[in-house]
Amino acid sequence: MRILVTGATGVVGTEVVDQLHTAGHPVTRVARRPADASLVGWRIGAGPAPAALHGHWDVIVHAAASTRWTLSKAEATAANVDALRAVLALADRDTHVVHLSTAYVGGVRNPEDLRGAEFEGYRNGYEWSKAVCEDVVRAEHAGPLTLVRPPLIVGRRGSGEIARFSGPYTIIQALVSGLAAVVVGDPAGYAEISPVDEVAALVVGAALGSPPAAPRTEVLAAGRGALTLDALLDVVCDTVNECRAAHGVDPVRRPPLVSGDSWNRFFLPLADQYLSPFQNQAVKLLAMFQSYTSMREPFEPTRTVVDPAGVMAASVRHWAARKPRLALARPEPWTMLAV
Repeated sequence: MRILVTGATGVVGTEVVDQLHTAGHPVTRVARRPADASLVGWRIGAGPAPAALHGHWDVIVHAAASTRWTLSKAEATAANVDALRAVLALADRDTHVVHLSTAYVGGVRNPEDLRGAEFEGYRNGYEWSKAVCEDVVRAEHAGPLTLVRPPLIVGRRGSGEIARFSGPYTIIQALVSGLAAVVVGDPAGYAEISPVDEVAALVVGAALGSPPAAPRTEVLAAGRGALTLDALLDVVCDTVNECRAAHGVDPVRRPPLVSGDSWNRFFLPLADQYLSPFQNQAVKLLAMFQSYTSMREPFEPTRTVVDPAGVMAASVRHWAARKPRLALARPEPWTMLAV
């Protein structure tokens, strides 16, 4: 079986490749910046495919993407939509394409999450481009297709290991550093997470299984068993403080929760006026997570994530072990600028 994996050095791609190798399947790996000769370098969409990628593929796992929430529409189109079309040019009608999307192209979006006409009802350019990609791959790929939709991705169940710390780990670091003086969101809102090894297992199962007769969509989520924002903060802060206690370090304080409406109406204008530029940037960064950790309805999974609290705790422990300077640091309180 000839298998191609794009984004092979990314968070999900790394895990997918490891699981395929464990199952005894050789893989051709594509990366934007290859670290060694075992990888095929290709800036997908920015140039022709290397000769090593020509010929029939039994399976193409397309995990490459730019996941930045600050992408403009043009940037998101080039990075994700145009790149997908370049990958589809390598597929034929007998190629099973397994396309990594995001659960956030579906589900219920809160009215305050929407960003106007530019992104057509989606929260940001990344999310919008993933929805467009799903439309493109359904319309333009004549062969079998599986779409895999995970929510926010954290470390492996049990060990918490992950290829790199991004996305939700921004919240952990902000809580420990003191930059998250408050957390904005609905305490009862849902915060969907999934362990990276289960995302990869879903991808690998699709890649090695029988190709579907019709396009298939898999949603990995906890559904009604998802953590609420309130519970997520408890897990993160309690686990961080367990790690700190083991090293004789004082605990961090769990920040208060403030509703989005109260924050936007009353606190944000004061923050703009009185906080330092660095603190203001932290506020804006954390605000991007508000709609992802305060969903009014959870996703409806086709594959269920069980015990998301245990998954989150394992991820925090691994982060703390790998980033001891950050995990054990003394939080720096916010200070107001003189005016």
